[in-house]
Amino acid sequence: MSNASFWKGVLPAITTPFSEDGNVDHAFLARHARILVEAGCTGIVPLGSLGEAATLAFDEKVAIVKTLVEAVGDQVPVVPGIASLSTDEAVRLARAVKSVGARGLMVLPVYVYSTDWHEVAAHARAVIGATDLPVLLYNNPVAYKTDILPAQMAELAAEFPNLQAVKESSGDVRRFAAIKEVLGERLVLLVGMDDAIVEGLCMGAEGWIAGLVNAYPVESVKLFEQARDGGYAAARALYDWFLPLLRLDTVPKFVQLIKLVQSKVDLGNERVRAPRLPVFGAEREAALKVIDHAIANRPKL
Repeated sequence: MSNASFWKGVLPAITTPFSEDGNVDHAFLARHARILVEAGCTGIVPLGSLGEAATLAFDEKVAIVKTLVEAVGDQVPVVPGIASLSTDEAVRLARAVKSVGARGLMVLPVYVYSTDWHEVAAHARAVIGATDLPVLLYNNPVAYKTDILPAQMAELAAEFPNLQAVKESSGDVRRFAAIKEVLGERLVLLVGMDDAIVEGLCMGAEGWIAGLVNAYPVESVKLFEQARDGGYAAARALYDWFLPLLRLDTVPKFVQLIKLVQSKVDLGNERVRAPRLPVFGAEREAALKVIDHAIANRPKL
């Protein structure tokens, strides 16, 4: 599949469901993925930050990808996040998920160790070059303390034809224009922060690696389509309803909060892996106020 179509649309950063014994709930994972695809999502992105990848063992990651590939078949690509503490493990993971049917990779900077471009680029080259799969480069300087600049993206794009897209999560909407200025149409742009989706699409993004889609797939696809086709004016009513929820995607406890939303709409449970714990007390009450208001005023689409 070419970069003209692979990365467009709503690609859920799917959460990792856990059963009461703490293991991955593969049965629900498969069902959840099918629900997302039926709502119009164009891919599934497991093993991201929202998927709690840092707490998953290597074999668990491969098993999750295998389950998702079997669940969605040829309908949409499964594009796992590739992140680890070491370059060697990231390379092994890239090859392992390809062997079980992944059709693309989302390549992250290495966990924990934030460094200079010389080392970041060496890691990226090793992982991007580990397979021939289409690659989405993930830039999230807020979370990973590594900011991949447009000129640096261009350096990798010139070297690797399979680098097809960038997930931009700097939080600065001006970065979309800066990437286009340097790279033209060479890379497909995707929005990586839920509460910047309409703005990102207005600036030339064509895809959305989405979080709240885990709980509201139909609304997420509709919002994307409205903003893509008609801009802010067309999407405003739905965006106004959705924004308080979408902002839950951009805070430190976004995993717990999105899983709480899922539990409230009966599309999952709240279970997370330590060191994460479900939100409680005043923080929980504040989140539930937002969630309950959204449920009570859910638009009829």
